[in-house]
Amino acid sequence: MKGNFRLRRIASFGMLAVLALALAACEQHPNTTFSPHSDYGLAIDFLWDRLLLLATIVFVLVESALIYIVFRYRKREGDQRPPQTHGNVVIEIFWTLIPAFILLFIAVPTVRTIFKTQAKAVAGALQIEVIGHQWWWEFRYPEYGIITANEIYIPTGRTVNFKLTSNDVIHSFWAPQLGGKRDLITNRTNYIWLTPDSTMQPAEWNGFCTEYCGTSHGKMRFRVFTVKPDQFASWVAKERGPAVFGATAIPTPAPAAGAATPAMIVPVSEGSAEPGYTFPANQPEFDYAKPHTPVPAGMTFTRGLTGNAHRGQQVYSSAACIGCHAIAGNPASMANIGPNLTHFGSRATIGAGSFPNTPAYLALWIKNARVMKPGVIMPTLGMNEFDPVLKTQVTKAQGGLDDQQIADIVAYLSALK
Repeated sequence: MKGNFRLRRIASFGMLAVLALALAACEQHPNTTFSPHSDYGLAIDFLWDRLLLLATIVFVLVESALIYIVFRYRKREGDQRPPQTHGNVVIEIFWTLIPAFILLFIAVPTVRTIFKTQAKAVAGALQIEVIGHQWWWEFRYPEYGIITANEIYIPTGRTVNFKLTSNDVIHSFWAPQLGGKRDLITNRTNYIWLTPDSTMQPAEWNGFCTEYCGTSHGKMRFRVFTVKPDQFASWVAKERGPAVFGATAIPTPAPAAGAATPAMIVPVSEGSAEPGYTFPANQPEFDYAKPHTPVPAGMTFTRGLTGNAHRGQQVYSSAACIGCHAIAGNPASMANIGPNLTHFGSRATIGAGSFPNTPAYLALWIKNARVMKPGVIMPTLGMNEFDPVLKTQVTKAQGGLDDQQIADIVAYLSALK
């Protein structure tokens, strides 16, 4: 009876384990590394599968031998003390050689993959310079003279070579479904390359900093858009030119829970130039790549304001904004401390992937970025807002902006296509 009770307990635990594994298999993991979409990712995935197979074989053999020995040589009633031994040279040689033989099978594919992924990128690879900042990403395309922030566009089927450096502390660059991670270190340049699968349809992927780098490390994200070569060429043609006001109305989405009513955008046409390719927004299949950060408590914005892009350009060009940001086409804005804002209206997120790039979130961000994302160097600009770093309220004498001025700046930045 006692033996049957133990078997029932083991069976119940086994059923629970199987149920837990089944439930885990039903979940979707959009940031998994087990569905790679580049040659780099496939190389790592193949190595993982090979090592897992070898480790499983070793585990089964060792555990089977252990269970056999436990039951075969367990103590029985009437057993006498067995003879004592003090070493066996033959057995010791065997249990040294067998693990060495197993390690050989592990070492060969591991070393081969290391050499493959550490090799230099092929000639003709697309060069992208990645510069890590606390807490945002700067991306430069030296071949095309493009500077952007927190978003990367790369063509499928073409190798991309990332040149990685840091402007301050150690960061780590990682887009899980595309390739491995690599550190960004001050005064040192690292490289990582990958080739997106040429059969892929245009897609959006999450990117992260995976090395703790300070207060807002968890909000240091970026987006990778893998697009077809012709779409990439169209995007490049747009990004190489100066910012252009959109010639069509910008839709005003409903505010997120807790957010202010978005300022209405009044775009200003500056000619008939049509913007190039931008990855389509609000596609349900890529919801995993959309930010869902809640608005901090206490953040408000005046409802019903109408922003004007022309007025916004004037306010922006005379405010503290120009001390940190650059906008190609705006000669007053040529700094390089903060993200480059050229074509800002075409970007999907703000705050390094923290919030959607909508008028509602952008207005709150301009008003008090240090509340929206703790630790950022962007000063608090909203009139009478409390600056959590300076521990004071912002006044007009300090360059504070009222909600109407902020709405105008929102209109200006949102119209930069």
